[in-house]
Amino acid sequence: MQHPASPATASRRLSGFTAATGLVAAAMLLAHSPSVSAQAAYPSRAIKLIVPFPAGGGTDLIAREVANKVAVSNGWSIIIDNKPGSGGNLGVDAAAKSAPDGYTLVLGQTSNLAINPTLYPKLPYNPEKDLTPIVAVASAPLALVVAADSPYKTVADVVAAAKAKPESLNYASSGSGTVAHLATELLQKTAGVKFTHVPYKGAAQGSTDLIGGQIQMYMSSVPTLIGFVNNGKMRFLAVTSAKRTADLPAVPTVAESGFKGFEAMTWFGIAGPAGLPKDMVAKLNAAFNKALQDPEVKKKLASQGTDALGGTPEQFAKLIHDDIGRWAPIVKESGAKVD
Repeated sequence: MQHPASPATASRRLSGFTAATGLVAAAMLLAHSPSVSAQAAYPSRAIKLIVPFPAGGGTDLIAREVANKVAVSNGWSIIIDNKPGSGGNLGVDAAAKSAPDGYTLVLGQTSNLAINPTLYPKLPYNPEKDLTPIVAVASAPLALVVAADSPYKTVADVVAAAKAKPESLNYASSGSGTVAHLATELLQKTAGVKFTHVPYKGAAQGSTDLIGGQIQMYMSSVPTLIGFVNNGKMRFLAVTSAKRTADLPAVPTVAESGFKGFEAMTWFGIAGPAGLPKDMVAKLNAAFNKALQDPEVKKKLASQGTDALGGTPEQFAKLIHDDIGRWAPIVKESGAKVD
């Protein structure tokens, strides 16, 4: 707030009083301005959480579980907006191009935040420049499954069939460039075989075709597949973690199935557009961390084969940065291509 200069004859005390009064008035004006009031009341309306894959898939299940806990605990309204396509790129790009006001977030994952920067020659966003990391939500191994009536009982059986007749086995993924796609490409390279890739726009459609016999195998996240396995429609062959998971102790790893050193994990995290105010980031980070520490949320995520993460925005930013570097050579060496 600007004030005219004091007359030369005014006393220093009066000048100081005038300046102090001006500062108080400015502070009061600022405190009652619409922008500050809105920011202090954040969120004052519904938050849209974009899930860049269709409803029913693993990413969607995690988003709904955690967002519901955050909403209920804080009295917020969080709306899930499924926006699938292009390996998750469409949904992430929509979030990256949204206004940095805290009302549009996205649940990104390994594929669209760490793999696609190398896989796609013209990615419409830069995960490290166009997004504000908020919190890492969860991590999960992938799993290789076949239909319940499949003749293949082990990873070795699949590899033997592929060696006997290259490209005769179709495998599904939830889209070209997803971590499931790349992990299967890595398995092919490791085993020295060739499968035929059949990409879908989301995890649910691939599951349907595997059960129907159009697809012979499927690599996807454990949360996406575990319900089908529990219902007797699919069978786990292996998980892609370095060690067996606590909730699937009977399922071997790909590494112990004859492919030493094989590991491919997927993670999920909340981000907003670049330029998100630090106080909003801090508020969102605290709310999601609290939800991820809730025993019931942890239990529900674990029942889907997923481990709750949490942590600081800086830790999530480092995870994204490190995994971009980790996956880049694998993308190039595997020869994986987008359709």
